[in-house]
Amino acid sequence: MPVPKLFYFCFYAAMAFFMPFLALYYAEIGLSGRQIGLLAGITPLVTLFAAPLWGGLADALQQHKRLLLAAIGMTLMAVLALTFTKNLLGLVLLVTLYGLGTAPIMPLVDHAVLEMLGAHKDQYGRLRLWGALGWGVAGVGAGWLVERAGLQWAFYGFLLLMGSGALVAARLPMRRTINRAKSFRQGMQTLLQEWQWIVLLVAVFASSVAMGLTNNFLFLYLNDLAASKTLMGISLLATTVSEVPVLFFAARLLNRWGARGLLIIALLAQALRMVAYAVMPAAWWVLPINLLHGLTFSAMWMAAVAYANAIGEAKGLGATAQGMLTAVVMGLAAAVGAVMGGLFYDTIGPAAMFGWAGAGVAIGLVFFIVAGRTPANVRLAQEQIAFGQE
Repeated sequence: MPVPKLFYFCFYAAMAFFMPFLALYYAEIGLSGRQIGLLAGITPLVTLFAAPLWGGLADALQQHKRLLLAAIGMTLMAVLALTFTKNLLGLVLLVTLYGLGTAPIMPLVDHAVLEMLGAHKDQYGRLRLWGALGWGVAGVGAGWLVERAGLQWAFYGFLLLMGSGALVAARLPMRRTINRAKSFRQGMQTLLQEWQWIVLLVAVFASSVAMGLTNNFLFLYLNDLAASKTLMGISLLATTVSEVPVLFFAARLLNRWGARGLLIIALLAQALRMVAYAVMPAAWWVLPINLLHGLTFSAMWMAAVAYANAIGEAKGLGATAQGMLTAVVMGLAAAVGAVMGGLFYDTIGPAAMFGWAGAGVAIGLVFFIVAGRTPANVRLAQEQIAFGQE
């Protein structure tokens, strides 16, 4: 399936070109740290509301591809306008538009890819692997190019790669859902009445708050430990490398452990990762610790997508479910992680912050194990749907 592979590669390569350098661009045009923090917090907050809204509209209107292309177009326009904008109010408006555009892209694409896979949904990880490859390849290239040609190339690279992604997305087949949702509101209500869905969202929220802490404050912590910028860059490479085997063998992992078992492993790995950050005596320890990223994010995401597919597709709400999952992981949890991290970093210090984050994930793990128990026949039926064994 070359079309999904190409899209995942282009999308994540575009994000690798753009996202790591955006804060540097804000600083270059003279924004303060608080202003940069304000802008950084807009996207996850917008995602919280926009991802399920777009997904729900796509299911209700049965216009998945048109809405996907509209979202990509909105994203491209926002980033293009950002290159000419330097005042804070204009940046706030454009970053909000950017968040509205990016929020539904991956939920809609993941939904379409799972539909394409049909009885082979367990192969999703090998397709999603191309996103990790895109991020890794473009990340190295973007750093080299921006250092030599200037920050404007972060924008140019994004526009080129995301524009290519739009052309690929136009060729992405999207089938109409047979069991059509009557409305966005009814779709949301239907999902929120599912106890297993609530349990899943609570568990991934706990893990994703910890991920938000890591994304926003790990480099500051490493800087406190006198880490070089080179070590920080290598630590990012370690996270990318760790994703490859997990995504490549996702089908085997899902077939061996099931979605529930794989999510338990991911939550356990996340708790251990946070505690390891809290107790590491030197900055270089971040390299082996970051090799847990494949389990803490990729394995968690594979399992959560499988759960969302099983619960959502059974009710004709596949895109809505994927949108809600993205809203919790990339929206609510990311925003909470950023805000709580800033508070804890200043009050109790980074080591204690990561320690408490590990405790929070452990609580989420216990909740998922206890509250997520279902009768064996129900659990088997859910997993058969999730992995395409209908």
